[in-house]
Amino acid sequence: MNHNILVEYADMREEIKDLRRRISKLERQIDKIVEEGSVIDTVNGGAGGIQHFKVEGFPVPEYQNKLNLLKMRRVLLIQKESKLLELTSQAEEYIGEIDKSELRIMFRFYYMDNFTWSKVAMQMNYMFPKRRIAYTEDNCRMRHNRFLEEN
Repeated sequence: MNHNILVEYADMREEIKDLRRRISKLERQIDKIVEEGSVIDTVNGGAGGIQHFKVEGFPVPEYQNKLNLLKMRRVLLIQKESKLLELTSQAEEYIGEIDKSELRIMFRFYYMDNFTWSKVAMQMNYMFPKRRIAYTEDNCRMRHNRFLEEN
C-alpha cells in the first residue's frame, strides 16, 4: 500500500464537503421556489403586440429539474460517503504500518483529524511536554515529507 491513499482520502473528504454544500444550496433554492409560490410575468401580444397580458403560474419545470438534481446529488453523496469509509480504513491501515509511533501520531493528526501543521505541532508538544526540542510546524512537515520520500 502506498501513500497515495492518504492523498485520495483527504481529497475525497473535501469532495464530500463540497457536495454537501451544493446539496444545501439546492435545497434553499427549492424552498425559495415553494415559498414564493406562483410567478407572475407580463407579456405583449395580440392586436399587433400592443396588448399586455399578465401570466401567472407555478414554475413546474424548474421545480422538477431542481428536485431531480437534488435526488441525484443525494445518491452521489451516499456513494461518496461509502467510498470514504473504505478509504478511511485503508488510510488508517497505512498509518498503522508506520514503524515510529511519533510519526504515526503526526500522520493521524494531519490526515485523519485534518489538522494544519501548526496544530499538529501544538498537539505534539502537548502530548510530549518533556521533549528537549519542541515540535514546530516546519519540523513536523519536514519529517512527514522525508518519510514519504523514503517510503
